[in-house]
Amino acid sequence: MLLADFYQFTMLQAYLLEGLQETAVFELFVRGLPPARRFLVAAGLEQVLDFLEALRFEDADIEWLVNEGRLPAALAPRLRAFRFEGDVDAMPEGSLFFADEPILRVTAPLPQAQLVESRLLNIVHFQTLIASKAARLRLAAPDRTLVDFGMRRSHGSEAALYAARAAWLAGLDGTATAEAAHRFGIPAVGTMSHAYVQAHDVESASFRAFARARPDKPVLLVDTYDTEAAVAKVVAIAPELAARGVSIGGVRLDSGDLGAHARAARALLDAGGLPAAVVFASGNLDEHRIAALLESRAPIDGFGVGTALDTSSDVPALDMVYKLQSYAGRARRKRSQGKATWPGIKQVSRRLDAHGRLDGDTVHLVSEPAEGTALLEPCMRNGRRLPDRPTLAEVRAHHGRERERLPASLRGLDPAAAPYRATISVGLRRLADAVDAQTRELPC
Repeated sequence: MLLADFYQFTMLQAYLLEGLQETAVFELFVRGLPPARRFLVAAGLEQVLDFLEALRFEDADIEWLVNEGRLPAALAPRLRAFRFEGDVDAMPEGSLFFADEPILRVTAPLPQAQLVESRLLNIVHFQTLIASKAARLRLAAPDRTLVDFGMRRSHGSEAALYAARAAWLAGLDGTATAEAAHRFGIPAVGTMSHAYVQAHDVESASFRAFARARPDKPVLLVDTYDTEAAVAKVVAIAPELAARGVSIGGVRLDSGDLGAHARAARALLDAGGLPAAVVFASGNLDEHRIAALLESRAPIDGFGVGTALDTSSDVPALDMVYKLQSYAGRARRKRSQGKATWPGIKQVSRRLDAHGRLDGDTVHLVSEPAEGTALLEPCMRNGRRLPDRPTLAEVRAHHGRERERLPASLRGLDPAAAPYRATISVGLRRLADAVDAQTRELPC
């Protein structure tokens, strides 16, 4: 519960003491897309619902807040009874979204809705960041195997787990993080280490030993010393392994000119009677390097992506916010320069063209009619998630369908491509003008 900005607790105290406990509506959205992103992928919703359902102040939390003088002791009974009792509406995980589009809406008594702000942003921001990166990787390599290799560069254990989840949700084929595979049912992928090769006096002995230990189509790491020489050794031992019923699954390249090494490896494998053996590459890869390798026709069957994925290194943060849009039945609006919000309770409706591709979004008030499919759906009522929540596999399938709806202008990596922006409805603009007029006329 204490995993929050401290001002959430000072706000909680102020709201409770003043009696500001009527219904509030907050919406979570991104103010603008980074130049390197044409779209974003909503992710993290299930962890948000987990958090809200389990929301409790432990005795140790209350003791710290009270004994350290951070909250008055008179609030302790109310903290012990604190539960989230609100509603959540959201875009399904895996949905594509754009600037100014609310992807999650919380409706709850004001103290509850405010208190969860920090953690909701923490969960949704990170998984959305990684899922959006992973979707770009999948678009760059639509027919290749892609694996999350990023745990060792992730910013902590939770980040490693959520990165693997978000990446698989957005189309990757597996993860090297064992706990993520165990917890979320993601396929686990692993080959062998350089240390294993170095621990043997003879490189080919390491290949034989690994094949004995992992006889189901082992993939052998061949760049510890001399890449092409190592591939030649793999070819040389293949017949004796085949005699023991072991088929070489492939070779992994992890350094150097991956395109050149892949061509040489492919030629050696084919000439040595191993046309089914794959060439798998890793080593400081991102969507741009993968696209360039495939454009050059490098014969690489799969890629492991680590640092660039799990840190979203080119775009490490989004301008994602969670803002009050309505309180006590009245629309509210922030007018700060460069950070103004659209007031009121909103919905996003999406139109598709005759080919099923995205053809325009409208952000509008829930009370306004709009053409297209409404994207925000009920997922929690009175603090309890609704039944029949989708599995992660179903979320992944939903995202696959969403990705197929991208128009050509949004599928590439060119940051100069024309942006896709939501239209703000007439009713929403009129409400903003009315709220502005009201707040300008309020007495001091």
